[in-house]
Amino acid sequence: MLDVNALEFGFARPLVTGLCFSVPKGQIRLLHGASGCGKSTLLALISGTEITDVNWVGDIRLDGVDIGALPAHRRKIGLMYQDALLFPYLTVGENLAFGLAPSIRGKARYAAVQDALAAASLDGFGQRDPASLSGGQAARIALMRALLAAPKALLMDEAFSSLDPDLRRQFGHFVADQIKLRQIPALLVSHDVADRQFATGPVLQFPKKVSFQDHANR
Repeated sequence: MLDVNALEFGFARPLVTGLCFSVPKGQIRLLHGASGCGKSTLLALISGTEITDVNWVGDIRLDGVDIGALPAHRRKIGLMYQDALLFPYLTVGENLAFGLAPSIRGKARYAAVQDALAAASLDGFGQRDPASLSGGQAARIALMRALLAAPKALLMDEAFSSLDPDLRRQFGHFVADQIKLRQIPALLVSHDVADRQFATGPVLQFPKKVSFQDHANR
């Protein structure tokens, strides 16, 4: 479970105060709000991504462990963005393999890539150039690459925003299925409240100034 308690953050002055919420394993929570209200900053604080001049206090825990002081690489949190960010100089299969631990080698590495392609309904795409993929295909590969790293949680920053409505719906349900299958908590940042169809529990609303508590899913 991902737990955030009494979190306050901002720059010259507080932007968000009194933030408390939980995301159970196997579920997606939607964090909804307009651009510039602090949603992406929150994801950076949870993931450990460095942000210049941000001030924060509070408690961030993953599976009961306080991760607030840990460097990003020790938090084991996956990230997805609006752009798939596939490496253009690698094949689709090599992009997937990039997410695997170096200790996974040889036949096991190949099998993991093939399983990921099958899960994404992209069998036979391993040798393709990423530039040949459609938007929906690229999004599925980006998701599977993130999941192959075996994260303890997944954070998605407008990960559905570049897709048209039909692809968005298909991809959203695919993501929800994968999160449930792998039993990890996921937090989806979006400016579109319609993305609540892929989430569980109450929507976390993020206005310009926010102070709220939400532990409905404990």
